[in-house]
Amino acid sequence: MHTTPQLLSRVAASLLACAFFGAALIMSPLAADAAGGGSPEPVSKPACSTMKTKIACRGQSHCYWSNSKKSCKTKRKKKSENSADDKLYMQGRALAKSGEYARAIELLKTADQTDPQVLNYLGYSYRKSGDLTTGIKYYKLALAIDPDFVLAREYLGEGYVKAGRIDLARLELAAIKKLCGTTCEEYIDLAAVIDSGGSSY
Repeated sequence: MHTTPQLLSRVAASLLACAFFGAALIMSPLAADAAGGGSPEPVSKPACSTMKTKIACRGQSHCYWSNSKKSCKTKRKKKSENSADDKLYMQGRALAKSGEYARAIELLKTADQTDPQVLNYLGYSYRKSGDLTTGIKYYKLALAIDPDFVLAREYLGEGYVKAGRIDLARLELAAIKKLCGTTCEEYIDLAAVIDSGGSSY
């Protein structure tokens, strides 16, 4: 087959068109990125302390609104069982919840004593085993570290009911109301214990 100049021109034109089209495909995502239209960069979560209103704060999954502080606070991280201290806490909590208070105390005393969750379950274990004074002491230690820890406030209130100090239990109930309202579990549970005079737990 003979190659004519016209055929060569058509092949060259086709190759040139393909090259331009390919270059356009390669360059278009780059141009879009440069113009801000490409894949979005990962957006870091705004700090809870920058949230000045309850509505803005509650729109953030990692924040909660503290009524007592009138500000947005970072949610307490749940224990993950990744570290040795987390494992000790989870095991101690499980023992306490199953009624093995002496073993729970023994284990929790080897965990991080600056962790309010550890201190809270030490308080729980002492209170449930009948040592109200030591239990209340540990709840207060937990709340000195984290005053917004509503579960510790609920348990402290229950300890006060057991000790016959309904007046102090009501103060804890009022504090819980400020922190999470009257529909949160901690408020409902402590209110029931106060109303029953301690016979409901």
